[in-house]
Amino acid sequence: MPIMLTGRQADVLRFFRDYRRQNGISPTLDEAAKALGVNKITIHEHLRHLEDKGAIVRDAGKSRAVAVVFDPDATTMSSRVPECLPLLGRIRAGRPIEAVEDREEVQLAELVPTGGNHYLLQVRGNSMIEDHIADGDFVVVEGQRSPRNGEIVVAILPDEEATLKRFYREPDGRVRLQPANADMAPIYTDSVEVRGIVRGVVRRFR
Repeated sequence: MPIMLTGRQADVLRFFRDYRRQNGISPTLDEAAKALGVNKITIHEHLRHLEDKGAIVRDAGKSRAVAVVFDPDATTMSSRVPECLPLLGRIRAGRPIEAVEDREEVQLAELVPTGGNHYLLQVRGNSMIEDHIADGDFVVVEGQRSPRNGEIVVAILPDEEATLKRFYREPDGRVRLQPANADMAPIYTDSVEVRGIVRGVVRRFR
């Protein structure tokens, strides 16, 4: 469903959108309040409502960390996120960046599938660390229940505990849920419900 905004919320959202486009950073509350002719508390309340509605994402601990993810002037929901980003080069650790003479673009959907039955889960713990999935990462999950051997799945155990592991069917009919951490033992079970298969990993650096 479209995000429903009040007129004033839309004005605040447009200001943050346009300011970031022009300056590359978000405005402070003071800057927004001065430009819109209100006080900081009013801006703070508008941002809180916009965040609750999913129109922005922000880091409350930083003064210039408001990301606008919904365009109030968009005609379709597809403009909530950019469809592609420019590819400006390729880099190896310890070597200079490789120049790209002809600008290329990478479709974000090719890297992180969206829509349909895809969703995010945030990882807790390091049982998959050797597969480069660390505590705090977000995994992109495709909701389906028929994994192939070796795929990373969201599994629900008989005690209703959810876990992220590699899925294997054993010759004896059991399922092995294999962690990617040499310090942890696999889980063998006769009964498991697979809720989805991991299709990507998103890591945010602060």
